[in-house]
Amino acid sequence: MELFKQANLEERRIYYKEEWDIKQVPAFIVDNIENREFGFDHFGNGPNDRYKVFNTPDYLKRFLRSKTPFAAYCSVAFYEKPRRRDGWLKSELVFDVDAKDIPIRTCGCENVCEICLNEAKEIVASIIDTLKDDLGLKNIHLIYSGRGYHVRVLDESIMEMDNDVRSQVLKYVVGADLPKDKYDDDDGVYNLEHFSIPFGYPKVFTDRVKYAILHLTEDSKLDDVNGKLLKDVLINRNLLARNEWGLFKTNIGPIRYKKVIKGISTLNMSLVDAKVSIDLKRILRLPSSLHSKVSMRCTEVKNIETFDPFKEAVPKFVYERKE
Repeated sequence: MELFKQANLEERRIYYKEEWDIKQVPAFIVDNIENREFGFDHFGNGPNDRYKVFNTPDYLKRFLRSKTPFAAYCSVAFYEKPRRRDGWLKSELVFDVDAKDIPIRTCGCENVCEICLNEAKEIVASIIDTLKDDLGLKNIHLIYSGRGYHVRVLDESIMEMDNDVRSQVLKYVVGADLPKDKYDDDDGVYNLEHFSIPFGYPKVFTDRVKYAILHLTEDSKLDDVNGKLLKDVLINRNLLARNEWGLFKTNIGPIRYKKVIKGISTLNMSLVDAKVSIDLKRILRLPSSLHSKVSMRCTEVKNIETFDPFKEAVPKFVYERKE
């Protein structure tokens, strides 16, 4: 089986005419299909065929089977007049984690592989836990995009938020918002020398910092962290696996510890594509459609713990390829 090879035109035709079914499109899209904008990439150059509207799932079915596009997308936004993207009503809140763009990948591969896809799944699992436990959100859907994952939130309370609020939620959820404490300097600069994680920090920030440090490699880049400091972090990070934060801080040194925490908070912002989370009019890959660049199916994940993209998101035509 030859994975991650670009699908040709004939393979796309086989997929949409023999394997794809409109019933594979999730209900959260089909139920309001007339309010969404759809876009398509027919030649692999990006989604330039946009502002498409389908009043019923059957019209979408006919289009996909007729055009067999290179890629298919739909908007996260709901419009009164989606053909002109006019009359914005609300938008999903999205967290886009692409395995090839994770800043702390341990695999070192040039594209995507099983290791970084598993790391992407770990990240979205923690994001979903935070959305549920800390923010009380419930209408959350997870989509395997072909090279990563889309967390799509459709709680009514969240979909009417503007860009600024979405940005604040994003920073909190990924652990990019450095928490303040009672020792803050008067100029607003965070003074981390007086205490150690996890005391004084929200649990989500502690968890994100811990995850990042445990996944750093010798090639990782952190703002204001030189090679010597990075090496010391790698040597002492086993202490964090046992939650011995105080000893970790002592071994690193208070000032250097402060640099590491700040560097991690900046790095965490790159765990997701921030533009996708903030953009109210974004279009995302249509679940059930083919990601032709890697010949994988964009798939709704029902159970994140058991989901295996190499079993559930590989089209049949891939198994018929000659090595």
